[in-house]
Amino acid sequence: MTDSPSFFTRALHAGRSRQTAPSRATPIYLTAGFEFEDFDHAAHHFGTGEGFGYTRTGNPTLRAVERQLANLESGSDAVLVASGQAAVAIALLTVAGAGDHIVASTHIYEGTRGLLVDNLARLGIESTFVDEIRDPAAWRAAIRPNTRALFAESIANARNDILDIAAVSAVGDETGIPLIVDNTLATPYLVRPLEHGASIVVHSASKFLAGHGSVLGGVIIDGGRFDATLSGRHAPHLLAPGAGGAPSIFERHGGDARIAYARESVAPRFGASPSPLNAFLIGQGAETIGLRVERQSRNALEIARWLQAQEAVESVDHVGLESHPDHDLAQRYLSGGYGSIFTFTLRGGLEAARDFVESVQVFTHMTRIGDVRSLVLHPATTSHSHRTEQEREAHGIHPGTLRVSIGIESVDDLIEDLSRVLATVWEKVA
Repeated sequence: MTDSPSFFTRALHAGRSRQTAPSRATPIYLTAGFEFEDFDHAAHHFGTGEGFGYTRTGNPTLRAVERQLANLESGSDAVLVASGQAAVAIALLTVAGAGDHIVASTHIYEGTRGLLVDNLARLGIESTFVDEIRDPAAWRAAIRPNTRALFAESIANARNDILDIAAVSAVGDETGIPLIVDNTLATPYLVRPLEHGASIVVHSASKFLAGHGSVLGGVIIDGGRFDATLSGRHAPHLLAPGAGGAPSIFERHGGDARIAYARESVAPRFGASPSPLNAFLIGQGAETIGLRVERQSRNALEIARWLQAQEAVESVDHVGLESHPDHDLAQRYLSGGYGSIFTFTLRGGLEAARDFVESVQVFTHMTRIGDVRSLVLHPATTSHSHRTEQEREAHGIHPGTLRVSIGIESVDDLIEDLSRVLATVWEKVA
């Protein structure tokens, strides 16, 4: 730089510094790229992938949060992406390609179902859906020679169906097929699927992990147990030599081959990179996830029990209730609570549901879950509106069904809000 740089040059470079400070909070590296120390440093980065060059392929803020979330799920490593939908897509595209097949639970988020039956189908990836997810034989019967993944949710949205993680992962282990579990509703506070045999866990980090409804994000977490002998025939892309005869992904990363492939070849190429600011907020939220989920679960169970006793309520699908068909599985897998998202069905059908959502004051009417605030939605006319009436009925979605996501408010205030509204609903029905 000259002795007397121009105003324009000074405006760009005067604040430049490599000085670091030991911040207690995770620093936000809000930058698109990173400066290389010298010529060889750049070559080394592009040759090995080590360090940071461009935020789409890696960022110190993202890495800190990835390590945090992998640890919470008892995983080996993680890749943070821009949304929960991106996490599901990248996890599936890491293990499957054209001509492959996926076996999935019928009881999954509608956005994931659309991804499978529409988008991935157009890429030549077929899917088969299993309804009786408690039955290992049903999963086994759906597997084909070209099956590359089993996919399910730990707690299904919205009927609270519980996955028998150990039983289904054992079915996959028979032929080296990974079980991918969406653990968004349960969170790692209640259950950690990798500890029960699952291979990969995904989250919509926008929900409980971040917790405050302010950011979008998703994460893929791998158990680090990829076995080339057992699973190699299903994943030739992990065993094939790299460009120019370089070592394969498996030779370089061993048991972490799957997550390394997601990080190096899938997530950055599809461009689903989160903002470092969003990553920071997800990491901040995750620091208090145990406190929030514990309270939300406790509030939800108390409300579910209260609703069960109300004349205006026909049924309550909360897995913490002894009446729920999966209560035994919930007791086996969930620790610290039964979750905070569930459905209940009002007597009076659609009009009762309409009156409810338009009358609540503490509950917020919106399409979201996992917030610190309590939320309500009518699935039949929103999230499940594109399903047939028969399909909705089969999944416990009736005209009077409402889904609630319980927050951290005073449970007394929530019940007071519900009591006021249900009294009006009952007056019209009775």
